[in-house]
Amino acid sequence: MSSKTKIVVLRMKEIIYTAIFIGLGILLITLFLIMFHPKKDTETASSGQASYIPGVYTASLTLGNQEVNVEVTVDADHINSITMKPLSDSVTTMYPLVQPTLSDLAEQICNTQSLENLSYSSETRYTSTALLNAIETALNKAQAK
Repeated sequence: MSSKTKIVVLRMKEIIYTAIFIGLGILLITLFLIMFHPKKDTETASSGQASYIPGVYTASLTLGNQEVNVEVTVDADHINSITMKPLSDSVTTMYPLVQPTLSDLAEQICNTQSLENLSYSSETRYTSTALLNAIETALNKAQAK
C-alpha cells in the first residue's frame, strides 16, 4: 500500500449544518437583491407635469364626530395652498397634531408639487396618512381629464 493515502472523516452533522448555512446565505442574498432592486414598472406622479382645472377643491375628513374640509387651491399646473376649514377650537383641542401636521405637509407638497416622498415624524404617521388621503382625494377632483 501507499503511504500517501489519506482518509478524511466527515461527520454527517457538520455536512448538514454547512448545507443549511449555505442555503440560508443564498436565500438572504436573494431577498436583499429582490428588496433593493429598483422597479421599472411603477410610474412616478412627478414624471410629467400634472394639469389641473383651476379652483378650490375640498375633501371631507372626519375627526371624531366632527367633519372638517381639507381645501386644496390649484391653478392650471401648480398646487398653491392646502388649508383646513372650519377648524374650530374643539377640533384643535381634541386633535392638537392636526394643524401642525397639515402645515408641514402643505409646505412640502407646495414645494415639490407632488404627494410622493414626503417626510413626517413617526409620532404623526396616522394623522399624516389621514391628511394625505384627504389631499389626494381633493387633487383627484382637480385633475384635468
